[in-house]
Amino acid sequence: MSVTESIETKIQNGVQPTHLEVINESHMHNVPDGSESHFKLLVVADAFDSQNRVQRHRTINGLLAEELQGPVHALSMHLFSPKEWQDAQHKEWASPQCRGGSKK
Repeated sequence: MSVTESIETKIQNGVQPTHLEVINESHMHNVPDGSESHFKLLVVADAFDSQNRVQRHRTINGLLAEELQGPVHALSMHLFSPKEWQDAQHKEWASPQCRGGSKK
């Protein structure tokens, strides 16, 4: 199973999202071709209705603890309740450019 598939499965099972995007942004960074080390998540879930921002991040970090100790180097998270997502749908969720690293 790829890292992307593992992330998708764990989030699907953990918070049953109504919307999920797992975007591999490794190609934007100084890593070998085909890497799965830099990700952006967009997760919309009813489970987030009762959680503040910190709690949501802790929830996802807990679900992905294994990936965060191994192959995942960077994880950008955009976590919304369904109402928040409805209000925010017209925003762009662009990731910042890579700020460094050396080629190996």
